Amino acid sequence: MQDHHFSFEIDASPEEVWAVLHPPRPTTLAAGEHQVIKHGDVTIEILHPGDEHGNGLVRHCWFPVPKLLMSGGVAQSWEWVTEVEPNRSSKYDAIGKPLWSRAQGWHRLEDLGDGRTRLHFRETYHVVNPVLRLLLERYVHRFISKDNDHLIKLGVEKGLAARRRARARSSSAFS
Repeated sequence: MQDHHFSFEIDASPEEVWAVLHPPRPTTLAAGEHQVIKHGDVTIEILHPGDEHGNGLVRHCWFPVPKLLMSGGVAQSWEWVTEVEPNRSSKYDAIGKPLWSRAQGWHRLEDLGDGRTRLHFRETYHVVNPVLRLLLERYVHRFISKDNDHLIKLGVEKGLAARRRARARSSSAFS
């Protein structure tokens, strides 16, 4: 099993960081319609939004993998979010292919005071087939995770900046 974890600090409260990681559910989708989110070469389709905190959210993701897996360089995973503690932590479980695998991921927000938060992220990855596990698990997980530290931090920073700009626009509109 592969295990990847990292942490970083950011100038934002846990509530602000949570709002970026767990945005409100869309309320304008028609019955049977799914929300689709794109982050570069990653696509996430929200199949079920879960409860008001995202507990029970189910998503279908497409993301790059090494071409040697003969899937056109794209893998898929089906993920469900559980153990949600708003403004503190959540967990997801996933099943992926083409290299049939199981993954679990967690993030936890640590309030550092003075409007600062430390975000802790961890993901485990386990290829089901023992031969493919031995031959490919480490390589594929490194490929999948190589930019996670940077991309997650960048995503949180961009999300916070966008939320702050929107808040500033709305408060100046009422001034």
